[in-house]
Amino acid sequence: MAARRNCYNGGILRRFGTSSAAAEEIINPSVQVSHTQLLINGNFVDSASGKTFPTLDPRTGEVIAHVAEGDAEDINRAVKAARTAFDEGPWPKMSAYERSRVLLRFADLVEKHSEELASLETWDNGKPYQQSLTAEIPMFARLFRYYAGWADKIHGLTIPADGNYQVHTLHEPIGVAGQIIPWNFPLLMFAWKVGPALACGNTIVLKTAEQTPLTAFYAGKLFLEAGLPPGVLNIVSGFGATAGAALASHMDLAFTGSTDTGKVILGLAANSNLKPVTLELGGKSPFIVFEDADIDKAVELAHFALFFNQGQCCCAGSRTFVHEKVYDEFVEKSKARALKRVVGDPFRKGIEQGPQIDLKQFEKVMKYIKSGIESNATLECGGDQIGDKGYFIQPTVFSNVKDDMLIAQDEIFGPVQSILKFSDVDEVIKRANETKYGLAAGVFTKNLDTANRVSRALKAGTVWVNCFDVFDAAIPFGGYKMSGNGREKGIYSLNNYLQIKAVVTALNKPAWI
Repeated sequence: MAARRNCYNGGILRRFGTSSAAAEEIINPSVQVSHTQLLINGNFVDSASGKTFPTLDPRTGEVIAHVAEGDAEDINRAVKAARTAFDEGPWPKMSAYERSRVLLRFADLVEKHSEELASLETWDNGKPYQQSLTAEIPMFARLFRYYAGWADKIHGLTIPADGNYQVHTLHEPIGVAGQIIPWNFPLLMFAWKVGPALACGNTIVLKTAEQTPLTAFYAGKLFLEAGLPPGVLNIVSGFGATAGAALASHMDLAFTGSTDTGKVILGLAANSNLKPVTLELGGKSPFIVFEDADIDKAVELAHFALFFNQGQCCCAGSRTFVHEKVYDEFVEKSKARALKRVVGDPFRKGIEQGPQIDLKQFEKVMKYIKSGIESNATLECGGDQIGDKGYFIQPTVFSNVKDDMLIAQDEIFGPVQSILKFSDVDEVIKRANETKYGLAAGVFTKNLDTANRVSRALKAGTVWVNCFDVFDAAIPFGGYKMSGNGREKGIYSLNNYLQIKAVVTALNKPAWI
C-alpha cells in the first residue's frame, strides 16, 4: 500500500506529508463554544452526575470542549420536563398558526447565525466548511420553514358511515417524542426529527450523538430565543448505552443511525411499552451505470455519490455497478477523478474532503480497505492514511470487485469506491437487490424505458435517476428491509408524530345522512 502514495503527486500529498497531518497550519475557527450543558426545561444545566466527556476535533484528535455527560437520571429529568410541558404548558394548546410562527422565527435566527452554526458543525464533524455553510445550513433553515407551513394544515376527515352516525377523525400529537440523531449530519438530522414533531404539537427529548453535540445545543439556544416554551425541546448529550438506552425505554422514538443500533432500540421499545419506533438506518446503495450513459457525467456523479461527506452517508452509492462495455473506461476515469480530489483542513477553501469523524471510524474504514486488498480486488488508488495526525484517508477506488467481498456487502461509511461489472439489465437488478439493505439507489441511463423498469424493480426507499443525493424538504426518505421503517421529511414524516382518533356520534332523526 505504501507504493500507492506516489499516485497522489498533485493536490494531496504535497499538502499532507507522510510525517504530519498537514503541511499547512490548522485553521482555528473563530466561533466560541458557549453551550456545553444539557438543555432541560428551558435551562442549560450540568448533568446530574456532574460528569463531562470530551468532544474532539477530527482534524487533530484534540479536545474542542468538555460536554455534560447525560445518563438515565438526566433522561428522566428531561422526560418529566417534556411531559409537564405537554400536559400543562402552552405549546399543544397554542394555535397551530402560533406554533408555525415560532418555527419561522427559529429559521430566521438560523440564517442570522449561519456562520457560527457552520463553524461548529465543521469543527465537531470534519466536513468541509463550505458544505456546511452553503448547503447544509440553508437546507436546515428550509426544513423548518417547510414544517412551519404544515403546522396549520394538519386535520382529520369527515367519514360517511352506515347508520345514523356522524363520524370524524382527529389527528392528535403523540405527546412526548424521543429522538436520537447521528453524527454524520448533526444539524440536518436534528431538523428531520424536531421539525415535524414540533409542527404536530409534540414535546421532545433529543439525544445527540456523543461525537457531535455542539450544534444541537446552539440550535436549542436559538429555539429559546425564538419563543419556544420551556420544556418543549430538551437536549441531552451522552452515550448510547446509558442515555440512549434510557430514552429508548421511555417513549415514542425516532432514530437515525446504524442497523445494529436500530435492532437494540427496537428490543428496548418492545420490552418497555411497545412504543412505535421510526428507524432510518444503514445502506449499501447500488449506483448503476448503463452502456448508453454519458461516461464523464456518470463518473462525476458516481464520485459524488460515494465520496460526499467523506463517504459518511447512509445512502452513499457504495456499490458502483458498471456495464461491461464501458467498464474499463469508467474505472480509469474514476481513478483519475479520485486522484484529483483535494483532501485537507475542512476550514480551508477548495477542500473537498476532510477527516473521518473519529479514530474508531478511521480504523473501521482502514480494516475494509485491507479486506478489499486481501480479497484480490484491484486497488486502483488510495488505500492509505494521509499524514500521522487526525483521521484523514486517501480517496480509495477498487475495481474488479465481486458481490461476495466484504467491501461489496458491508456499509463501510468511508471514502472507498467499489466498482463492479455487469452484463445485462436482469442481472444487475438481481444483484443490486441481493443485500440486506434497501435505503437508496441510483440509475444512470439515457433510456427512459430502462430508467422506469429498473427504478420500479429496485427494492429501495429512494431511487435517483440521473442524479443523486437530492434531498428536498418535501421528498420522503427512508428504507426497505434492514434500512429501517417509516419515512423522514415530507408529508409522510408527520405520521410519525400523530395519533389518529375516530369520533363516532349517534344522530337523532338526522335530516340527511
